[in-house]
Amino acid sequence: MSSDELARQKFWDELRTTTQARIGLGRAGNSLPTRDVLELNAAHAAARDAVHLPLDVEQLAGSVAEVGIGVPVTVTSRAASRGEYLRRPDLGRSPADLSAVPAGSADIGVVLADGLSPTALMHHGAPLLSALVEQLGQAYSLATPVIATQARVALGDHIAARGGYGTLLVIIGERPGLSVADSLGIYLTHRPRPGCTDADRNCISNIHPPDGLGYQEAARVVASLVAGARALGRSGVALKDTSRAVSVGPGADAELAQAPAGHEPAPADRRVTQQAGQ
Repeated sequence: MSSDELARQKFWDELRTTTQARIGLGRAGNSLPTRDVLELNAAHAAARDAVHLPLDVEQLAGSVAEVGIGVPVTVTSRAASRGEYLRRPDLGRSPADLSAVPAGSADIGVVLADGLSPTALMHHGAPLLSALVEQLGQAYSLATPVIATQARVALGDHIAARGGYGTLLVIIGERPGLSVADSLGIYLTHRPRPGCTDADRNCISNIHPPDGLGYQEAARVVASLVAGARALGRSGVALKDTSRAVSVGPGADAELAQAPAGHEPAPADRRVTQQAGQ
Protein backbone atom coordinates (compact mmCIF):
# COMPACT_ATOMS: atom_id res chain seq x y z
CA MET A 1 0.00 0.00 0.00
CA SER A 2 1.43 3.38 -1.04
CA SER A 3 1.90 6.32 1.33
CA ASP A 4 -1.07 8.10 -0.29
CA GLU A 5 -3.25 5.06 0.23
CA LEU A 6 -2.12 4.74 3.84
CA ALA A 7 -2.89 8.42 4.48
CA ARG A 8 -6.32 8.03 2.87
CA GLN A 9 -7.03 4.94 4.97
CA LYS A 10 -5.96 6.74 8.16
CA PHE A 11 -8.22 9.69 7.33
CA TRP A 12 -11.30 7.50 6.91
CA ASP A 13 -10.48 5.33 9.92
CA GLU A 14 -10.35 8.41 12.16
CA LEU A 15 -13.54 9.86 10.68
CA ARG A 16 -15.43 6.60 11.23
CA THR A 17 -14.89 6.91 14.99
CA THR A 18 -17.27 9.91 14.96
CA THR A 19 -20.25 8.28 13.23
CA GLN A 20 -22.03 4.99 12.68
CA ALA A 21 -22.71 5.94 9.06
CA ARG A 22 -21.01 3.93 6.35
CA ILE A 23 -18.40 6.30 4.93
CA GLY A 24 -15.23 5.80 2.93
CA LEU A 25 -16.07 2.22 2.03
CA GLY A 26 -13.65 2.01 -0.86
CA ARG A 27 -14.18 0.03 -4.01
CA ALA A 28 -13.31 -3.22 -5.69
CA GLY A 29 -13.55 -2.64 -9.40
CA ASN A 30 -16.98 -1.13 -10.01
CA SER A 31 -18.43 -2.38 -6.73
CA LEU A 32 -17.90 -2.21 -2.99
CA PRO A 33 -15.34 -4.46 -1.31
CA THR A 34 -16.75 -7.87 -0.42
CA ARG A 35 -16.41 -7.21 3.32
CA ASP A 36 -18.55 -4.07 3.10
CA VAL A 37 -21.19 -5.80 0.97
CA LEU A 38 -21.46 -8.60 3.54
CA GLU A 39 -21.67 -6.12 6.43
CA LEU A 40 -24.41 -4.19 4.63
CA ASN A 41 -26.38 -7.40 4.02
CA ALA A 42 -25.99 -8.37 7.68
CA ALA A 43 -27.22 -4.96 8.82
CA HIS A 44 -30.23 -5.21 6.52
CA ALA A 45 -31.03 -8.66 7.92
CA ALA A 46 -30.75 -7.32 11.49
CA ALA A 47 -33.15 -4.48 10.65
CA ARG A 48 -35.68 -6.89 9.15
CA ASP A 49 -35.41 -9.20 12.17
CA ALA A 50 -35.92 -6.25 14.52
CA VAL A 51 -39.21 -5.47 12.79
CA HIS A 52 -40.55 -9.00 12.47
CA LEU A 53 -39.36 -10.88 15.57
CA PRO A 54 -42.24 -11.02 18.08
CA LEU A 55 -41.98 -9.40 21.48
CA ASP A 56 -41.27 -11.83 24.33
CA VAL A 57 -44.00 -10.42 26.55
CA GLU A 58 -43.41 -12.81 29.45
CA GLN A 59 -39.69 -12.03 29.69
CA LEU A 60 -40.26 -8.29 29.34
CA ALA A 61 -43.04 -8.33 31.95
CA GLY A 62 -40.70 -10.01 34.42
CA SER A 63 -38.02 -7.38 33.87
CA VAL A 64 -40.53 -4.54 34.15
CA ALA A 65 -42.00 -5.93 37.37
CA GLU A 66 -38.53 -5.82 38.93
CA VAL A 67 -38.46 -2.03 38.46
CA GLY A 68 -40.89 -1.83 41.37
CA ILE A 69 -43.91 0.20 40.25
CA GLY A 70 -46.26 -2.74 39.81
CA VAL A 71 -46.76 -5.89 37.79
CA PRO A 72 -47.40 -4.75 34.22
CA VAL A 73 -50.61 -5.49 32.37
CA THR A 74 -50.67 -6.33 28.67
CA VAL A 75 -52.90 -4.99 25.92
CA THR A 76 -52.84 -5.34 22.16
CA SER A 77 -54.06 -3.31 19.24
CA ARG A 78 -56.69 -4.26 16.69
CA ALA A 79 -53.96 -5.56 14.37
CA ALA A 80 -54.34 -9.33 14.48
CA SER A 81 -50.87 -10.16 13.13
CA ARG A 82 -47.50 -8.57 12.47
CA GLY A 83 -48.24 -8.45 8.77
CA GLU A 84 -51.52 -6.65 9.35
CA TYR A 85 -49.81 -4.27 11.76
CA LEU A 86 -47.31 -3.28 9.07
CA ARG A 87 -49.93 -2.98 6.33
CA ARG A 88 -52.56 -1.20 8.45
CA PRO A 89 -51.03 1.46 10.73
CA ASP A 90 -54.54 2.62 11.65
CA LEU A 91 -55.27 -0.69 13.41
CA GLY A 92 -52.15 -0.29 15.53
CA ARG A 93 -53.52 2.97 16.90
CA SER A 94 -56.69 1.58 18.43
CA PRO A 95 -57.07 -1.06 21.17
CA ALA A 96 -58.64 -4.48 20.94
CA ASP A 97 -59.54 -4.56 24.65
CA LEU A 98 -58.58 -2.30 27.56
CA SER A 99 -60.27 -4.18 30.38
CA ALA A 100 -56.89 -5.21 31.83
CA VAL A 101 -55.84 -1.58 32.38
CA PRO A 102 -56.69 -0.47 35.93
CA ALA A 103 -59.04 2.54 35.96
CA GLY A 104 -57.96 5.30 38.30
CA SER A 105 -55.76 8.37 38.27
CA ALA A 106 -52.01 8.97 38.23
CA ASP A 107 -49.73 11.87 37.42
CA ILE A 108 -47.78 9.78 34.90
CA GLY A 109 -48.51 6.54 33.08
CA VAL A 110 -45.95 4.57 31.07
CA VAL A 111 -46.76 2.36 28.10
CA LEU A 112 -44.03 0.08 26.73
CA ALA A 113 -44.89 -0.56 23.08
CA ASP A 114 -43.18 -2.89 20.62
CA GLY A 115 -43.63 -0.48 17.71
CA LEU A 116 -41.40 -1.12 14.71
CA SER A 117 -38.62 -2.73 16.77
CA PRO A 118 -39.66 -5.23 19.44
CA THR A 119 -35.94 -6.00 19.66
CA ALA A 120 -35.27 -2.47 20.93
CA LEU A 121 -37.91 -2.81 23.64
CA MET A 122 -36.44 -6.12 24.78
CA HIS A 123 -32.92 -4.66 24.94
CA HIS A 124 -33.64 -1.28 26.51
CA GLY A 125 -37.23 -1.11 27.79
CA ALA A 126 -36.76 -2.19 31.42
CA PRO A 127 -33.53 -0.26 32.14
CA LEU A 128 -34.98 2.86 30.55
CA LEU A 129 -38.11 2.51 32.68
CA SER A 130 -35.91 2.16 35.75
CA ALA A 131 -34.12 5.43 34.90
CA LEU A 132 -37.47 7.18 34.42
CA VAL A 133 -38.74 5.94 37.79
CA GLU A 134 -35.55 7.18 39.44
CA GLN A 135 -36.08 10.64 37.95
CA LEU A 136 -39.86 10.92 38.38
CA GLY A 137 -40.89 8.57 41.17
CA GLN A 138 -40.24 10.93 44.09
CA ALA A 139 -42.22 13.83 42.63
CA TYR A 140 -45.14 12.21 40.81
CA SER A 141 -47.53 9.31 41.23
CA LEU A 142 -46.83 6.56 38.68
CA ALA A 143 -49.45 4.20 37.26
CA THR A 144 -49.01 0.46 36.83
CA PRO A 145 -46.97 0.03 33.63
CA VAL A 146 -48.65 -1.28 30.49
CA ILE A 147 -47.05 -3.44 27.80
CA ALA A 148 -48.67 -2.92 24.38
CA THR A 149 -48.16 -5.23 21.40
CA GLN A 150 -48.67 -4.48 17.70
CA ALA A 151 -48.78 -0.90 18.94
CA ARG A 152 -48.42 2.53 17.43
CA VAL A 153 -47.92 5.67 19.54
CA ALA A 154 -51.58 6.73 19.45
CA LEU A 155 -52.66 3.48 21.11
CA GLY A 156 -51.29 5.03 24.29
CA ASP A 157 -53.95 7.76 24.19
CA HIS A 158 -56.70 5.17 24.65
CA ILE A 159 -54.77 3.46 27.45
CA ALA A 160 -54.22 6.81 29.18
CA ALA A 161 -57.91 7.70 28.98
CA ARG A 162 -58.79 4.37 30.61
CA GLY A 163 -56.08 4.69 33.28
CA GLY A 164 -56.62 8.36 34.06
CA TYR A 165 -53.05 9.53 33.37
CA GLY A 166 -52.22 13.22 33.60
CA THR A 167 -49.15 12.72 31.41
CA LEU A 168 -48.48 9.77 29.12
CA LEU A 169 -45.05 8.37 28.26
CA VAL A 170 -44.98 5.86 25.41
CA ILE A 171 -41.66 3.99 25.19
CA ILE A 172 -41.65 2.49 21.71
CA GLY A 173 -39.31 0.68 19.32
CA GLU A 174 -38.23 3.02 16.53
CA ARG A 175 -38.04 2.14 12.86
CA PRO A 176 -34.70 0.29 12.39
CA GLY A 177 -32.01 1.69 10.16
CA LEU A 178 -28.94 0.10 8.64
CA SER A 179 -26.75 1.51 11.43
CA VAL A 180 -29.06 0.89 14.41
CA ALA A 181 -31.72 -1.81 14.73
CA ASP A 182 -32.54 -1.48 18.44
CA SER A 183 -33.32 2.17 19.14
CA LEU A 184 -36.13 3.37 21.41
CA GLY A 185 -38.12 6.60 21.42
CA ILE A 186 -40.18 8.18 24.20
CA TYR A 187 -43.33 10.07 23.20
CA LEU A 188 -44.69 12.44 25.84
CA THR A 189 -48.30 13.64 25.75
CA HIS A 190 -49.74 15.86 28.46
CA ARG A 191 -53.48 15.50 29.07
CA PRO A 192 -53.69 12.60 26.61
CA ARG A 193 -56.95 11.60 25.00
CA PRO A 194 -58.05 9.72 21.89
CA GLY A 195 -57.74 12.04 18.92
CA CYS A 196 -54.44 13.69 19.93
CA THR A 197 -52.27 14.57 16.94
CA ASP A 198 -48.52 14.61 16.39
CA ALA A 199 -48.51 18.31 17.29
CA ASP A 200 -49.61 17.38 20.83
CA ARG A 201 -46.52 15.25 21.54
CA ASN A 202 -42.83 15.63 22.27
CA CYS A 203 -40.32 12.96 21.29
CA ILE A 204 -36.95 11.92 22.68
CA SER A 205 -35.41 9.55 20.14
CA ASN A 206 -32.33 7.45 19.44
CA ILE A 207 -32.12 5.87 22.90
CA HIS A 208 -29.72 2.92 22.65
CA PRO A 209 -26.62 3.14 24.82
CA PRO A 210 -23.70 3.00 24.51
CA ASP A 211 -23.79 4.47 20.98
CA GLY A 212 -27.02 6.46 21.25
CA LEU A 213 -28.68 8.50 23.98
CA GLY A 214 -28.21 6.95 27.43
CA TYR A 215 -31.01 6.00 29.81
CA GLN A 216 -30.17 8.62 32.44
CA GLU A 217 -29.86 11.44 29.92
CA ALA A 218 -33.16 10.48 28.27
CA ALA A 219 -34.86 10.37 31.69
CA ARG A 220 -33.42 13.77 32.55
CA VAL A 221 -34.88 15.28 29.37
CA VAL A 222 -38.25 13.63 30.09
CA ALA A 223 -38.27 15.07 33.62
CA SER A 224 -37.65 18.55 32.25
CA LEU A 225 -40.42 18.17 29.65
CA VAL A 226 -42.88 16.82 32.23
CA ALA A 227 -42.22 19.83 34.49
CA GLY A 228 -42.62 22.18 31.54
CA ALA A 229 -45.81 20.51 30.31
CA ARG A 230 -47.41 20.71 33.75
CA ALA A 231 -46.49 24.38 34.03
CA LEU A 232 -47.78 25.19 30.55
CA GLY A 233 -50.78 22.87 30.66
CA ARG A 234 -49.96 21.16 27.38
CA SER A 235 -47.22 19.39 25.46
CA GLY A 236 -46.19 19.33 21.81
CA VAL A 237 -45.27 22.24 19.59
CA ALA A 238 -45.68 24.80 22.40
CA LEU A 239 -43.15 23.03 24.63
CA LYS A 240 -39.40 23.20 24.05
CA ASP A 241 -36.74 21.06 25.73
CA THR A 242 -34.22 23.29 27.47
CA SER A 243 -32.96 20.66 29.91
CA ARG A 244 -29.35 21.48 29.14
CA ALA A 245 -29.92 25.04 30.32
CA VAL A 246 -32.07 24.56 33.43
CA SER A 247 -32.13 22.39 36.51
CA VAL A 248 -34.36 19.33 36.35
CA GLY A 249 -37.18 18.61 38.76
CA PRO A 250 -40.81 19.33 39.46
CA GLY A 251 -39.92 22.86 40.53
CA ALA A 252 -37.73 23.67 37.54
CA ASP A 253 -38.93 26.41 35.22
CA ALA A 254 -38.54 24.96 31.74
CA GLU A 255 -38.42 27.52 28.98
CA LEU A 256 -41.60 27.37 26.94
CA ALA A 257 -41.35 28.44 23.35
CA GLN A 258 -42.80 27.75 19.93
CA ALA A 259 -41.17 24.80 18.16
CA PRO A 260 -41.59 23.40 14.63
CA ALA A 261 -44.63 21.24 14.00
CA GLY A 262 -44.24 17.47 14.12
CA HIS A 263 -43.72 14.99 11.32
CA GLU A 264 -43.09 11.29 10.85
CA PRO A 265 -40.40 9.81 13.13
CA ALA A 266 -36.85 9.80 11.82
CA PRO A 267 -34.91 6.59 11.32
CA ALA A 268 -32.96 5.49 14.34
CA ASP A 269 -29.72 6.51 12.58
CA ARG A 270 -30.58 10.20 13.08
CA ARG A 271 -29.75 11.63 16.48
CA VAL A 272 -32.55 14.16 16.91
CA THR A 273 -35.15 15.28 19.41
CA GLN A 274 -38.39 16.38 17.79
CA GLN A 275 -42.15 16.31 17.98
CA ALA A 276 -43.37 13.28 16.04
CA GLY A 277 -45.89 10.49 15.81
CA GLN A 278 -45.78 6.84 14.81
